[in-house]
Amino acid sequence: MRGAGEFDLSETRRQLAEASHAPGAIYTSRDILARECEVYFKRDWLYVGRVEELAAPGDYMTLRIVDEPIVVARDKDSMLHAYYNMCAHRGVEVAYGAGNARSFKCPYHGWVYGLDGRLTGAAYMADSAGFDLERCRMPPLRLDTWRGNLFVNFDTAAAPLSDAVAELERDFDFLGWERCRLGNRIELTLACNWKFVHENLMDFYHVGVLHAKSFGARFSWDNDKVRLKADGGLAIFYDAGPPTPGAEPLLGKMPWLEERPLSFACTGYLAPNLTFFGRIDCIRPMVAWPIDEAHTRVVIYHLFPESFFDRPDMAEKLKIYRDYQLVVLEEDRTMIESMQKAMSSPAYRPGRMSMLEKPIHNFLNGYLDRVLGRHRQETSR
Repeated sequence: MRGAGEFDLSETRRQLAEASHAPGAIYTSRDILARECEVYFKRDWLYVGRVEELAAPGDYMTLRIVDEPIVVARDKDSMLHAYYNMCAHRGVEVAYGAGNARSFKCPYHGWVYGLDGRLTGAAYMADSAGFDLERCRMPPLRLDTWRGNLFVNFDTAAAPLSDAVAELERDFDFLGWERCRLGNRIELTLACNWKFVHENLMDFYHVGVLHAKSFGARFSWDNDKVRLKADGGLAIFYDAGPPTPGAEPLLGKMPWLEERPLSFACTGYLAPNLTFFGRIDCIRPMVAWPIDEAHTRVVIYHLFPESFFDRPDMAEKLKIYRDYQLVVLEEDRTMIESMQKAMSSPAYRPGRMSMLEKPIHNFLNGYLDRVLGRHRQETSR
């Protein structure tokens, strides 16, 4: 892999008042992406969805995470499992899409698996010496939940999820995640590096310009209220209207936030793939999955209090939230896809950071510490 020394990171490593953005190669190098997958995505806890997406025994969903096929399923005893979507015979994927099933059958040679990933049937294998049906299975992954959110981990030696989400628990438990339910799920592909997705979501500097006609006019924040966390994480509390065209809570306040103003807003980031927004009426987790160095699959979840779903107009209101989210996303898409194009140009030179880019500075330096394995250089000129 191209060594860290071949990238000039010194300007990004400086204190914020003296720092510049990262060099373009960080967003275009296939070797860097391979390193990110190895030290980030295959070692950390990854947000993969909500428990209500797998509400009933037999419910399952398939995902491809950094090019690894996986299954998350609920078995007949309501236990949740995660494992590689890879037949123990020849590696063929045995499950597709999402749905409800009693078992999975390999479409190639017919091996059958239970919802826990264990092999339950393999025709014409009885005469194979030493073959043990009961000890054969699709390779398992670690799975755990936090307040109704599903996480998986490829690393068997990783610290428990409770350690990974300890800061989120302290800062954001009051949002009532476990009392919410999935309303909208939006999935799309952006022609940009995965890091640009997170950088854009924590970049409040652009809000009053790019989003002036959508939500920017109702947005207000104080740089002193940015709480920087290790590994690039953060917690920010600020003022912003609900994510609707008129910045009104169409479904009312979340009951447990009744005492907070309509302008209540917060944002958090948990490395490597989760950024979320809390508002007076909902929670919006946003996940970025790298497809390659210049394309990212983004999944957005809209969570609302369970009691809201009793409303006769809930489907109509959810569509408004969904449509407005897509409007804002399209505003962002044009900018981050344009940035991605610039990263491979020999004319590109990273610009200086604004003091309003404090979250991005922390994100990039936490990322560089992990991926390129160098200590920060808090130097001054």
